[in-house]
Amino acid sequence: MDKIIIEGGNTRLSGQVTIEGAKNAVLPLLAATILAEEGKTTLTNVPILSDVYTMNNVVRGLDVDVAFDEANNQVTVDATGDILDVAPYEYVSKMRASIVVLGPLLARKGHAVVSMPGGCTIGSRPIDLHLKGLEALGAEITQTGGDITATADKLKGTTIYMDFPSVGATQNLMMAATLAEGTTIIENAAREPEIVDLAVLLNKMGAKVRGAGTETLTIVGVDSLHGVEHDVVQDRIEAGTFMVAAAMTSGDVLVKNAIWEHNRPLISKLMEMGVEVTEEENGIRVKSDVAKLKPVTVKTLPHPGFPTDMQAQFTALMAVVSGESTMIETVFENRFQHLEEMRRMGLRSEIMRDTAVIHGGEHLQGAPVMSTDLRASAALILAGMVADGVTTVSKLNHLDRGYYKFHEKLQALGATIRRVSEEG
Repeated sequence: MDKIIIEGGNTRLSGQVTIEGAKNAVLPLLAATILAEEGKTTLTNVPILSDVYTMNNVVRGLDVDVAFDEANNQVTVDATGDILDVAPYEYVSKMRASIVVLGPLLARKGHAVVSMPGGCTIGSRPIDLHLKGLEALGAEITQTGGDITATADKLKGTTIYMDFPSVGATQNLMMAATLAEGTTIIENAAREPEIVDLAVLLNKMGAKVRGAGTETLTIVGVDSLHGVEHDVVQDRIEAGTFMVAAAMTSGDVLVKNAIWEHNRPLISKLMEMGVEVTEEENGIRVKSDVAKLKPVTVKTLPHPGFPTDMQAQFTALMAVVSGESTMIETVFENRFQHLEEMRRMGLRSEIMRDTAVIHGGEHLQGAPVMSTDLRASAALILAGMVADGVTTVSKLNHLDRGYYKFHEKLQALGATIRRVSEEG
């Protein structure tokens, strides 16, 4: 197992960094390729991440031909044959996002068996909204032996109100509804940019999806879908991570290809702190002077609120801003684990249920720390850049799920950072 070693204390990031395609977009896009009974689907701008390999294997396990051209960041999927209706446990169990194959598989085959999914330990994240919605579309759902079995001769369009705007459930129901008979309306739907990107792909494939990016989705069912080519949207969370990295190191960084609208909630809080954020022709520039920044209160919410996937990184920024900042986490109930690790570096914080109070501006000290989930791993690396001395971050399997060559990109911006094997 690898670890990342950071020599911190005087790091100031400057230059430009290029963002990859979005992990949170490409996984449901890969699931959607199952729906194409004619032609091949080619996804471009695909990030080279462990989660992408896992989802490729989930789709491949359905007897679908999947080819990943890493050199060109391109995945080509041929699902035109008589695909299987049982998703392989070996891969589904590794990643929660794999549950999104349930909807398209059921819509196409009329029967689907998918194992209960795995993933980061940041909360319970129940899948009841997925199952409740599929049942509303006419599916019969049973759960036995850790497997979910869904059956429907033909899904029927209906109106579904979601108790919570779950991204995964919205994606699952969107894909299932594309081949349902009649019209499906999803109310209180998730509004994330990744939902819009999925709708764009589905419409290219011949679906009729309207309202993506709003709280009401309307899907008119069609008889079949076909393969197309689609460019994966840029990763707003990777972009946000580098924006925060620039802010907390008094840096000056151009985050190339970052999309202002997608990052608006984060940008708003950075500006409230006193960070200079400007939109340029080819990305977003972030300039900062940490000594002049002021503490803020942040509350995570479904989009267009502040993203929970930026919570951990933003608390690392709060740690270097003098004064008392507050982070309220409303999406996941177990997402402050990284703060326990940061206490090893000298962070003073109190956690009370869904609220963390960060006492910022005190000197952090380098220490051995361990990643607890994907975004926590990035936050600990960022904290290591501003801590005095050497910080070692282990359990990088989490980092590799969502960041491509993260240490190399930071190194190119001026960080003293390297990745080594544990044995080395």
